[in-house]
Amino acid sequence: MPAGASRMMEDAASFPPVVSGEADSPEQRAAPRMALLIRTAKLVSAQGEFVCVLRDVSATGISVRLFHRLPSCDAFTLELQSGMAFEVKKVRENDHEAGFQFAAPVELETIIKETGRFPKRGLRMHICFPVVLATRQDRKTGTILNLSQQGARLESDALLSIDQTIALEGPDLGEIRAKVRWRKGREYGLVFDDTFSLQNFASLAARLQCPALLRA
Repeated sequence: MPAGASRMMEDAASFPPVVSGEADSPEQRAAPRMALLIRTAKLVSAQGEFVCVLRDVSATGISVRLFHRLPSCDAFTLELQSGMAFEVKKVRENDHEAGFQFAAPVELETIIKETGRFPKRGLRMHICFPVVLATRQDRKTGTILNLSQQGARLESDALLSIDQTIALEGPDLGEIRAKVRWRKGREYGLVFDDTFSLQNFASLAARLQCPALLRA
């Protein structure tokens, strides 16, 4: 499942056509909007973190494409790959689409340029879950501390070396082969041999945190 810009475009293009539902607020309709296609982000709520694709944005609101239903709450934090975060309120949700209003007006240029602490970093989900890691010599337990399409941060008492290949196993994860890229104390940075497509990554994040969101 090779990932990258081309795969991300395929994932976003695979959404069914959006059917207009409840209209945005008058303020959102009046504000100039700018398209932000194929920009991934995450929506953070009390029930977890969920992948979305930014569709278009104005100074007062933003619309996104979804991979599953969202939690029933209205308050979310929209976090971009750069680390920038904005408090938003859900104003509508249709099949594979949702509209949000910013808690305070934003500078469009700030979102469009997406400058921040991590301007080139891939989307990371702060999801913790236990795994079994297998090497040629042994099997140990560990905890995934965060997850991306390309890799993960692992905490474990296992003694792993740089460039060592391991297999991660978990009920929702299946089996994934990965290579150790860095280590710091009990923490390791892993790069997956086969990266997740955006659709599979979004589904995995929902399955690990709130599987009911994937049900029709």
